[in-house]
Amino acid sequence: MAIGTSGSEPIRFAYWVPNVSGGLVISRIPQRTSWDAEYNRRLAQIAEAAGFDYALTQIRFTAGYGAEYQHESVAFSHALLAATSRLKVIAALLPGPWHPTLAAKQVATIAELTGGRIAVNIVSGWFSGEFRAIGEPWLDHDERYRRSEEFIRSLRGIWTQDAFSFRGDFYRYTDYTLKPKPTSGLPEIFQGGSSRAARDMAARVSDWYFTNGGTPETIGAQVADLQAKARTNGHAVKVGVNAFVIARDTEEEARAVLQEIIDQADPEAVRAFGHEVRNAGRASPEGEGNWAKSSFEDLVQYNDGFKTNLVGTPDQIAERIVALKDVGVDLALLAFLHFQEEVEYFGAQVIPRVRALEAARAGRAEAA
Repeated sequence: MAIGTSGSEPIRFAYWVPNVSGGLVISRIPQRTSWDAEYNRRLAQIAEAAGFDYALTQIRFTAGYGAEYQHESVAFSHALLAATSRLKVIAALLPGPWHPTLAAKQVATIAELTGGRIAVNIVSGWFSGEFRAIGEPWLDHDERYRRSEEFIRSLRGIWTQDAFSFRGDFYRYTDYTLKPKPTSGLPEIFQGGSSRAARDMAARVSDWYFTNGGTPETIGAQVADLQAKARTNGHAVKVGVNAFVIARDTEEEARAVLQEIIDQADPEAVRAFGHEVRNAGRASPEGEGNWAKSSFEDLVQYNDGFKTNLVGTPDQIAERIVALKDVGVDLALLAFLHFQEEVEYFGAQVIPRVRALEAARAGRAEAA
């Protein structure tokens, strides 16, 4: 079984669904982006027409960091699926508040209703204050990933087996049968993280591994470690990378927008967010988790998206996306300042350039 697809298949594109208020930057800069349902239905339709493959809904349970209002991820994902015909929507699930039984039943039903266009992203937890607020135990870093792995193994077992039995430390099943099971193929399972525990889990059980933004060199090192472990396990896993896109007609214009976002950052909110996420990243035994080495400027964008450097002209951004593909990236998970118009612009100006570069490289490889 092949590990990853970056060498032979076109890189795929996903966007962060702004189903929470405040957009995808912790900044007071004006944003023509809304968290409401109608805006997001139209955005999903624009993204589908623009050539995006996936949309990822966010999960938050408590207000903060500019994200005062939030829609629940699974219900919101279903609304976006109902408004589209091809786009796949990835619903974020948080073990603890969610139990695998509920998640498996929810997702199996939505898969039946949408022809299998639902996927899940298992979030291992980064916000201890959120867990305290809702009375959920806050586990140590590696324990959170151990619970997430049991969650994934439980989902797969429920979706594929009758009389499913499982004996874990967090979840247990005895002769459990769910019907109907997903009939359009198993929903894809995504996960996030950059720590060793995250990579180890992905190399055993996940279909997709999301990591925070970074350069091709830093991402390439993660991918090499992940894929070596996956090969040892006989497992196939693909890689997605976060990026914040500022595509403009000139590089100077794009860089000016980036600087304005940072200049208008909300310092108090950025510091509060940084406190939580640095604790999460540094809590990994090796200190390599998401956000462990993020600067103030990096933290203005929730997922280190500025680090991926998709800022500039469409040609520059297309070249940088293909450079990510060269180090083993299969999917770019993108955020924007003004989502509707910028997703449309990206589809018209950047994706065709990426496809042309991919075709040219494939032609050169065949000639060689």
